[in-house]
Amino acid sequence: MFLTRFRFNTARLGARRLLSSPQRLHAAVMFAFAEPPPRDDGSPRVLWRIDRNSRAETYLYIVSPAKPDLTHLVEEAGWPETGRWQAHNYEPLLSRLAKGDIWAFRLTANPVHSIRRKADEPTKVTAHVGRRHQMDWLLQRQEKAGFVIVEKAPEQRLHTELDQYELAVNDRRQLDFTKAGQRKPVTLVTVTFDGRLQVTDPDALRHTLTAGLGRAKAYGCGLMTLAEA
Repeated sequence: MFLTRFRFNTARLGARRLLSSPQRLHAAVMFAFAEPPPRDDGSPRVLWRIDRNSRAETYLYIVSPAKPDLTHLVEEAGWPETGRWQAHNYEPLLSRLAKGDIWAFRLTANPVHSIRRKADEPTKVTAHVGRRHQMDWLLQRQEKAGFVIVEKAPEQRLHTELDQYELAVNDRRQLDFTKAGQRKPVTLVTVTFDGRLQVTDPDALRHTLTAGLGRAKAYGCGLMTLAEA
């Protein structure tokens, strides 16, 4: 497995075009591999995420079974003379995960739920729009994903319901685009979670980090990354 980072040159038209379309960006990520990546069967797959640290610092992160070649992205949306990308072997970090360890994390996800307005209607996948429901979406998945979100000490909590965990919900975005061959537009709501977690099941967490969490993985959701807490 590899973890790769690429910085966009947001002054370039090519970068702005890619960043405005999750479909184009998905295609650009897939073009980084000479061999077709594995299908989404629960095994390690290609995941990607956009981190906007500021208007001038926008990064693409990719986790993938094979090492990517981002020459085409450098030429279209980077700095062809001076800019490159950094690809690191991900296995050392994955192998050192141990039960009880605490890590800082970031995850961009598509928190959704299925609803049915009438008993005879089919269920419809709908985005969670409230912060409380978005947090609950992640909390409901944490155990199976191999971690628990760290809880704050009672004296550190500013709000009983929304401040129980070391978890922030940031960068809510609504993406509207049309898939190739379809007339009906697609609407995708994404949020970025930042916080601290404790490892409960290293194998399950390794699977989460390499196979993704939640829906819309082809459009920049599902990639969780860790950093020293």
